[in-house]
Amino acid sequence: MGKIIFYEERNFQGRSYECMSDCSDMSSYLSRCQSCRVESGCFMVYERPNFMGMQFFLRRGEYHDMQRMMSMGMMFDNIRSCRMIPFHRGQFRMRIYERENFGGQMNELMDDCDNIMERYRMNDCMSCNVMDGHWLMYEQPQYRGRMMYLRPGEYRSFRSGRPSRCRTCSQTYDSGP
Repeated sequence: MGKIIFYEERNFQGRSYECMSDCSDMSSYLSRCQSCRVESGCFMVYERPNFMGMQFFLRRGEYHDMQRMMSMGMMFDNIRSCRMIPFHRGQFRMRIYERENFGGQMNELMDDCDNIMERYRMNDCMSCNVMDGHWLMYEQPQYRGRMMYLRPGEYRSFRSGRPSRCRTCSQTYDSGP
């Protein structure tokens, strides 16, 4: 089980909110989030309520100045919702497709891939089916750009509020207790 504590001020000061599961709207607990501490597990944080908008992956550690971190790549200025990424033991497996609705060339991934287009000679990656494990997909090669958290299920299109194209894929691992 994961645990994250959000703070209104930098350096873990001010009002705090402790979370051990998904939270679709943090605005009733905190007016803003300037720092956080992930005590166990991994979390995705989102710029808007209901797990919408830009996403960022946090693993166990201390994030004493979210504003500074956001200026270095998060591209949003506040956290409004968070989702705990459950611990997964076992195999990781996902099918990626060149076109929306599982069309075009298909390839199966079972490990990290730093450049989908290069490894599989695909023009694009526009849909996928996650069979096992939890994954992060990135907009650019080498795990750069906007990211998207994928849990088991079908993703028919990467257009709505997600990176328009996914070029890198990484498995997510729990950082331990």
